[in-house]
Amino acid sequence: MATQLDLEEQEQLDQLKAFWRQYGNLVTWVLIIALAAFVGWNRWEAWQRDQGEKAASLYDELDRAVQAGNADQATRIFGDMKERYPRAAFTHQAGLAAAKIEADKGQLDAARASLAWVADKAGDDEYRAIAHLRLAGLLLDDKKYDDALKQIDAVGAGPFAPLAEDRRGDVLLGQGKADDAKAAYLRAWTDMDAKVDYRRLVEAKLNVMGVQPAASAASGAGSAK
Repeated sequence: MATQLDLEEQEQLDQLKAFWRQYGNLVTWVLIIALAAFVGWNRWEAWQRDQGEKAASLYDELDRAVQAGNADQATRIFGDMKERYPRAAFTHQAGLAAAKIEADKGQLDAARASLAWVADKAGDDEYRAIAHLRLAGLLLDDKKYDDALKQIDAVGAGPFAPLAEDRRGDVLLGQGKADDAKAAYLRAWTDMDAKVDYRRLVEAKLNVMGVQPAASAASGAGSAK
């Protein structure tokens, strides 16, 4: 019996040796790659946390500059954040904050540049959408209607689409395209949640243009039937 067991164990050992000779290097490399990926991921997360903490510290400085109305300082801090922490969410928030104080202080070129950077670089769809819409507003003020519409088109579908249609209406109205503006405002009003206060402002715009959106929506629904 003992001999039989020894033979079976030897056979299993021989099979294991044969397997290892055939696949040992592959298994070893797979383990090495998996371990390297694990270590690399942990280091990446640690680096990301470190970058985020440092960016947060600078954002606090920028926020204080904004509260003090110091646009020049806010611009300098944002520039530092762009260079050092371009992927950090705090940097993208900083760009929006810097653009606001820059615009408030009449530094429109700087505001447009800040918004354009966020619109292009932010990893979050919401930050990009906000940047596009605010930049469209500045371009509208400059009567650069085609450029403003390009920014609005970049917003695309999603939660900011109704706001994009509202801004589209503003631009079209600036171009003297009243009927197209009404249609854009109506799309914005229709798609916007009734609980959102801003919807009343869109409705007011339509009312000034002689449109009662509730009645129009009801009429459209009746026609669809």
